[in-house]
Amino acid sequence: MTNVLVVYKKNFESIHDESLERLKSILDEMRSTHQLRVELRARERVRRADFIGRDLVIVLGGDGTLTSISHNIDENTPVMGVNSHPVSSDENGSVGFYMDSTIDTFADDFTKALNGQALVNNLPRLRAIIDSTSGNRYTTDPAMNELLIANTHQYAPSKYHLRRGELNTNQQSSGLIFSTWLGQGAWFSHSLDTHTLEQVRARVLDGEEESHYFVLARDLNHHQRDNERWSWVDWTEVPTQILSDMHRGYVVPDGWDEVHFNRGASITVDLNAPKLRLLTFRQSMKERLLESIGK
Repeated sequence: MTNVLVVYKKNFESIHDESLERLKSILDEMRSTHQLRVELRARERVRRADFIGRDLVIVLGGDGTLTSISHNIDENTPVMGVNSHPVSSDENGSVGFYMDSTIDTFADDFTKALNGQALVNNLPRLRAIIDSTSGNRYTTDPAMNELLIANTHQYAPSKYHLRRGELNTNQQSSGLIFSTWLGQGAWFSHSLDTHTLEQVRARVLDGEEESHYFVLARDLNHHQRDNERWSWVDWTEVPTQILSDMHRGYVVPDGWDEVHFNRGASITVDLNAPKLRLLTFRQSMKERLLESIGK
């Protein structure tokens, strides 16, 4: 018996409801040829316990649906993404970078997943470890795309001491964005001008995507950009350490759950979170990224 969990996007748009009904119909038909135990959960109602003991997790929606629930998925559970509203069929649809399947390809892709014929992508994820002044330690949910550290009041500057290896400096910016290699097409790429983004991408060496990550200090003053470039934008494998000088700040992984901290808290960011085992069927995620950025 193959234990399958389907997590779907529910926002009362008919296109997503239609995709869900078609996916349920396909799974019902396949019960006669495969021993399947299938449970369905709306994204808004899913809990960590729902993911325990699953042989496969199917996420129906767009990239936001996957990133919103991915922190519940451990590194041993395969997950496949099904785009419920692809841009290829509607210009107002979702690109679905992580969603390699559509309803039209789902039956074949699901069969490949069951037969062990899918491409397995072990995606690195970011984490932040927060040590509070009271001695408590918190680890954030893993981030597939990006992780933000900033002042909770966006009108106020983010002040902190920054250290990476033997390099250190005091900064005042609009906050730090950390990005995985695959997450560079999201918030990170929209926070830099095209020329600088291409300069940073040129530094990325093949094979470093599992050990290195991007970091960007938003709206940093030009003096520090020129003289301390490592602290403005970097591609690095060294953990980043931040000592907060903000009355109240937060860490936000993938734009979802916030973890708050106060002045004096110490935050360490690295790429040592559990990986995500994402299945694709036509291209690896590395190939998809290189194609999307024209390389």
